[in-house]
Order: sequence, then C-alpha cells, then structure tokens
Amino acid sequence: MPERLMRHEQTIVRGDCIEVLSELEPESIDMCFADPPYNLQLRDSLHRPDRSLVEAVDDEWDKFDSMAAYDRFTEAWMSEVRRVLKPNGTLWVIGTYHNIYRVGTVLMDLGFWILNDVVWIKSNPMPNFRGVRFTNASETLIWAVRDKDRKDYTFNYEHMKRYNDGKQMRSDWYVREPVCSGSERIRDENGDKVHSTQKPEALLRMVVEASTNPGDLVLDPFVGSGTTAAVCRKLGRRCLGIEMIDEYVEVARKRLAAIEPGCWLEDECPQVAAGE
Repeated sequence: MPERLMRHEQTIVRGDCIEVLSELEPESIDMCFADPPYNLQLRDSLHRPDRSLVEAVDDEWDKFDSMAAYDRFTEAWMSEVRRVLKPNGTLWVIGTYHNIYRVGTVLMDLGFWILNDVVWIKSNPMPNFRGVRFTNASETLIWAVRDKDRKDYTFNYEHMKRYNDGKQMRSDWYVREPVCSGSERIRDENGDKVHSTQKPEALLRMVVEASTNPGDLVLDPFVGSGTTAAVCRKLGRRCLGIEMIDEYVEVARKRLAAIEPGCWLEDECPQVAAGE
C-alpha cells in the first residue's frame, strides 16, 4: 500500500475511488463499508404541501446517463474492492430501493457471498408528501464475505448482543438518534447541509463493531463527510477513506482532527437498538 495513503491511522485521500483503489495492495483491507451513489434519477423538484422545496439528493455525483452506466460503475469499484479485501474480509453496502437490488446483483456476479441483509429502520423518515405511495422508512445494508468458503470472517457475535438486551442480534436495526438532523448533521456557514446523504454515527458504529476488531483497516471508497473514518477513530480502528469532492475532503479531515482517538472504547451505553 502506498506509504502516503497510510501515514495516519485514519486517512482521507482525495481522488476518484476506482483510481485510488487501483493503487492499493491486494488483500490488504479487513473490511469495506460502501455508501455508493443512489442513482435516484430525479426528474422533478419535490415540494411539501405548503409548496416549500424539499432538499432532495440532486448532486452531480448521483447522476448517471443510464442504468447500464450505473451498473458498469458499480462493477468497476466493487471489483477493485474485492481485489483489495483480505480473503476473509467482508463488504458492507448500503442503499435504497433505487439501487440496492442492482448493487446486489453485481455483488453476487463478482463472487461475493451474502451473509445477511440488514434493514436500517429510520426514526424520522421523510414523509411521502404527494400521498401516492408508502413513506420510505428504511434502507438496506448487504453484508457479504469476499469468498464463499471462508468461515473465518470477523463477526463479534457476543459483543453485538448488547444491542438487543443480551439476546441474539437481529437484522432489523432501529437507530434512536434522528437521522443526522441534530448537532451531528454537518452544516456550512449558511446552515445548509454539507452532504445530502450523511449517515448517523450510531449506524456505522454497529457495522464497525460487528465485523472488525481494534487495529483492523477499514476502507470507505465514498467517505463523503467522513462518518466512517470518525467512527473508526472513536473505536480504535484504522480507516482509509476516499473522496473526490474537495469540500467533503476538507470537512472530513477537520472532523477527524476534532475527535479524541479511542473515545468509544470504554463506552458501554450505545445509543442504538435492534428489533424495536
């Protein structure tokens, strides 16, 4: 792995994820968490009943010319992730109904073996303002091992019971904290969201604690505002985050600099739950 990429325990690299991934040594990553573009294919602006504009995901990085183009992009980054994962390494991918099924198909075609699908149940989902379908109140995470026959992947089974009152952990995860609408939401000087799809640290905490150990190297090829890296810093994991947008890189690096390393290691009161 190039020395410049791992000079610190948590490193944010500015660049195209596929190009940066191609520079990494094979079989060097313990776990990857990926929150790729949703490819929402928005055509019209969305308004509330009072005609105020809804802040939708309309960023350029979420736009693709076609489904085929999105599939090619997915196969390209995921192939590189598979190359750099250790043989017993695992991949987590999160998405909505817009993209998760296409992502899952590519994932299986590349040889990954799905261990679980996990449903993140949102405590404060955006309503369906037009009343034409159900409120979309969840996202899906796919957890997969690189090679089907490997049984030695990391799963901290006993540790994760603490999220479910000492019982076996379930695959429906309810995060009590709002979806980044409070102090955790990173905003600019005008009060606007810096990143439209920022995930709550509580969700990433569960992912990282479930499938890594202290000192493991976590990869996030779409690190955005730096949530994965921030959680890894608090939990004593190393992290390599890749991001192509300068504003996000700056925000993520500043976020990391303000965190005390390992500050969650002795914390036995996680603010998340499962099965509620």
